[in-house]
Amino acid sequence: MRTLRFVLISLFCLTFALAAVAQQKLPAPRPCSSGDYRLLDFWVGDWSLTWPDSPGGTPAGNGTNKISRTLDNCVIQELFEADKPVSLHGMSLSTYDQPSGKWKQTWVDNSGSYLDFVGDVRDDSAIFTRDAKDKDGKPIKQRMVYKNFNKDEFDWSWERSEDGGASWKVMWPIHYTRLSKAKVQQREQGQKKTPWYKQW
Repeated sequence: MRTLRFVLISLFCLTFALAAVAQQKLPAPRPCSSGDYRLLDFWVGDWSLTWPDSPGGTPAGNGTNKISRTLDNCVIQELFEADKPVSLHGMSLSTYDQPSGKWKQTWVDNSGSYLDFVGDVRDDSAIFTRDAKDKDGKPIKQRMVYKNFNKDEFDWSWERSEDGGASWKVMWPIHYTRLSKAKVQQREQGQKKTPWYKQW
């Protein structure tokens, strides 16, 4: 009887110990690996950008944009480059703010701009909006719209409203086309200068 009791107690202790060890070996779930934190995944990748002469004054041109996830998937980093005919190099950081249920994005560039946005991601678009002032100090609204999604392309537009958001005017439309891995490697090998974000 004592032997049976000893065996049962031993088996219980062994089972408990194995369960504890197994639990310790399981990796802790990353807080930003699912749900709303992944709604901007369509943007991640290397992109070729083209745009026509724009109502906002930007002449027709092209550029590239490299979008990647960082900080355990909690932040999306954008690295934008355009050299001809305009020289604009910039970057943004975007993250999902769970308490507010909104996306937040901050943009900075080589012209000295600092822009902060609040966004929503929907089934057919993503819209990031901010309040601003025009050159005369009049309140306006600005927004970025991601739309017309296909597997390897979509459209982005920079828009402006002077009536509190009742109507919007497109100031700068950009068409995104995803670059293949081969084209990304070819572009990086053919670069004559080090990208600005790799000079740090």
